[in-house]
Amino acid sequence: MSKPILGVLASGRGTNLQSIINAIDAGQFAAEIGVVITDKPEALALERAKDAGIIGICINRKEYNTREDFEKALIKELHAHNVEHIILAGFMRILSPLFIREYKNHILNIHPALLPAFVGAHSHRDVLEYGVKISGCTVHFVDEGMDSGPIIIQSAVPVEDNDTEDTLAARVLEQEHIIYPKAIELYLNDRLQINGRKVLIKS
Repeated sequence: MSKPILGVLASGRGTNLQSIINAIDAGQFAAEIGVVITDKPEALALERAKDAGIIGICINRKEYNTREDFEKALIKELHAHNVEHIILAGFMRILSPLFIREYKNHILNIHPALLPAFVGAHSHRDVLEYGVKISGCTVHFVDEGMDSGPIIIQSAVPVEDNDTEDTLAARVLEQEHIIYPKAIELYLNDRLQINGRKVLIKS
């Protein structure tokens, strides 16, 4: 039986990509990463892909006049590598309905806060400014809104009085590396059922 093929989209260091590579290597779930695509040529995720023997490609957003043209290039490349499921791993682009419809209910993302609170690109800053006592991370399906898709798994992280964005981010990232592979495992093993806004985990 062939393994499901994942396409990982990243923009930065690729630490969540690495946690997924490690989970596959450890046999946590059966899958193949068909391609890693970044939108920035300097993204370290490309080096992680190369080190793991995975095809890594940059589709530079700056080289496309419109978001539609950029996303069509993404989709073309994903199709070329027979990708069935999309894993966003620090991909700092909001995907349009064009892309979402192409892979509806087959796109997972991890967000460094407890959704629905603190959406967007500056979660740790916003958490500290607001003064909440607990933050964390969320794995969710991607829909056409911003960080608004049905929630799969969350993990809570206490916010310390002396936290900076960097110290909080580091502790949240540790949990990201645990729950993202777990969520992918549940997803690929067909244990997730979307029921409106709720995701039910089947035994």
